[in-house]
Amino acid sequence: MVDFEFKDRYDTGDLIEIVKLLRSPGGCPWDKEQTHESIRKDFIEEVYEAVEAIDEKNPEHLREELGDVLLQVVFHTVLEEEKGGFVFDDVTDEVCRKMIIRHPHVFGDVRADTTDQVLKNWDEIKMRTHSQKTVSEAMDGVARTLPSLMRAEKLQKKARKAGCSECGEDVLDKMQTALDDLRKSYKEGDSESCCGELGRLLFSAAGLSEIMGSDCERLLYDTCEEFIDNYKRNEGT
Repeated sequence: MVDFEFKDRYDTGDLIEIVKLLRSPGGCPWDKEQTHESIRKDFIEEVYEAVEAIDEKNPEHLREELGDVLLQVVFHTVLEEEKGGFVFDDVTDEVCRKMIIRHPHVFGDVRADTTDQVLKNWDEIKMRTHSQKTVSEAMDGVARTLPSLMRAEKLQKKARKAGCSECGEDVLDKMQTALDDLRKSYKEGDSESCCGELGRLLFSAAGLSEIMGSDCERLLYDTCEEFIDNYKRNEGT
């Protein structure tokens, strides 16, 4: 048994110590084998489970899932500390500094009385701190690991903020063109062209969602739930 003090209530420091003990010579064989890459998928799954708890409006479930997300943060931090990299306090220090820098209207003398002004300042500061001089560089900064619909929406939002004058009607026209081309390619059996047109159709749909102020991932989620409900009803007839 490892040397550990049992308590009635634990804090973040205890969580860090538990992970270190699990990784120690007398700890857990599974935990000792893990790397950033091996638990990458676990991190994603834990975040999605936390999101599910939010959708359920279940505080108890959310508290549990946020703990699992925090465990992932601590685990990755301990892996870096073992290599002589950063420690947990470095992570908290960096995010605190980021919040202070990106809220000059709170921690400085910049004026921002509306949400639009806050978001405009945020984007400008983000580009400056990331040494991004062009919109395309900012687009390159959008994580490629995001769900593709979400990424498509974010990319088109950046383009629109930069002055893209495309309106909803324009996007609908693009979608109709892509749909017509898709139908033609499908009839001709041209699978490569079909895939290209289908991708453009999905991209345009994400753009229309952004213009409408909707969340395309949420829209598709709701449609999936509707599909399941309809299937259940039809299955019982």
